[in-house]
Amino acid sequence: MADAPFRPFETLIGEAEALARLREAVAGADDGELFLERRATEVLGFDDGRLKMANFDASEGFGLRAVRGDVAGYAHSTEISERSLARAVATARLAVGDGGGTMAPPPPATNRKLYGDDSPIDGAAFGVKVDLLREIDAYARAMDKRVVQVSANIAASHQEVVILRPEGHSVTDIRPMARLNVQVIVEENGRRESGHSGGGGRHGIELLLQPDGWKAHVAEALRIALVNLGAEAAPAGVLDVLLGPGWPGILLHEAVGHGLEGDFNRKGSSAFSGLMGQEVAAKGVTVLDDGTMEGRRGSLSVDDEGTPSGKNVLIEDGRLVGYMQDRQNARLMGVEPTGNGRRESFAHIPMPRMTNTYMLAGDSEPEALLGDLKDGIWAVGFGGGQVDITSGKFVFSCTEAYRVKNGVKGAAIKGATLIGDGATALKQIRGIGNDLALDPGVGNCGKAGQWVPVGVGQPSLLIGGLTVGG
Repeated sequence: MADAPFRPFETLIGEAEALARLREAVAGADDGELFLERRATEVLGFDDGRLKMANFDASEGFGLRAVRGDVAGYAHSTEISERSLARAVATARLAVGDGGGTMAPPPPATNRKLYGDDSPIDGAAFGVKVDLLREIDAYARAMDKRVVQVSANIAASHQEVVILRPEGHSVTDIRPMARLNVQVIVEENGRRESGHSGGGGRHGIELLLQPDGWKAHVAEALRIALVNLGAEAAPAGVLDVLLGPGWPGILLHEAVGHGLEGDFNRKGSSAFSGLMGQEVAAKGVTVLDDGTMEGRRGSLSVDDEGTPSGKNVLIEDGRLVGYMQDRQNARLMGVEPTGNGRRESFAHIPMPRMTNTYMLAGDSEPEALLGDLKDGIWAVGFGGGQVDITSGKFVFSCTEAYRVKNGVKGAAIKGATLIGDGATALKQIRGIGNDLALDPGVGNCGKAGQWVPVGVGQPSLLIGGLTVGG
């Protein structure tokens, strides 16, 4: 990656020329922008006692968008030049046609910075990172003789974006990201089980190199693997479920969050369409999407349209009060953008996406919620899941869960899946813990083929009547 700051209007294309082409593309349109990006990514993977992967990728390019009504014309290129931009104008203008639109007002300006400018890739020498991965491997194997395999990886990226608006205003955002993942596999009596742990955020890689941090991830991954080593087959049927705090919020993210994104609701394809102001959850349930949290994985100083991120209340005390909006869908729905316009890269068009989505804490002690669980499971960790936006139906697999009877935690169970629909699950919440926690910084979200980093969180939740598949 080049050491010099990303200044495309000084080194690649003149700002006056870029603005002229942008204005040509959006003449008669409702909205549009020129999104310029430079990104560097490094991933190191240690597996089977040796370095198995060392990838470095650098890219740069632009995306030009013109929007009229509900149609958007988009063109992108890896060549940032006046010539390639001129070619992109013709494609973007296909959405404008004869024009006649009224340009939407620009995003409000902000000087807020939620993360530093330094690249996490440059935070430690290559050899230091490899030595850390080797030390993680040795440390995990020394912790327990049943450890037969250790996998660890360090990922770091540095994204620099410049967003030029037709009125001549430009926004710059520099976004770091660092992450550490550890997987441990244990074996006993011919049975193998695994455990995962990791963390990260929009900060330097130095935080991942601290022994207190990576040793805690190794210990957690080993703990989960050993729990699963003694796990019994999961029950099946309709059971009450106690969800743990933190990462289990991924269920909230998938089963509820996507259904509260503006595009699905504008088109009437969400289970929450047309329910604004109505009761959609149990009393006491308040859900927010907050992109303003300093250093968090899903946070953004500004979104990918240049709108400052927001702390947006979606559900308040059980009542639906807001959707997450980008500029296009907000304009079409007659509301304000919420700072949720996101894209994977310059090659992708922006759309409404979550940032850090979480439920506020209640007033119940977690131990009391467990005591109220008469016949069910306690789900502490989650793996993958799927959701249908239109119906809200979801399926999630548990990576750590326990059988509970008469308020007493029993044996660990393996292979449990939770099946239900988000709208019903929200209304069946019977208890909300006072132990709100956010995930450690490992979330990625997919939508329409685009992946972006996100955060999730919740307190312990007691939900009645979910279908558990074994």
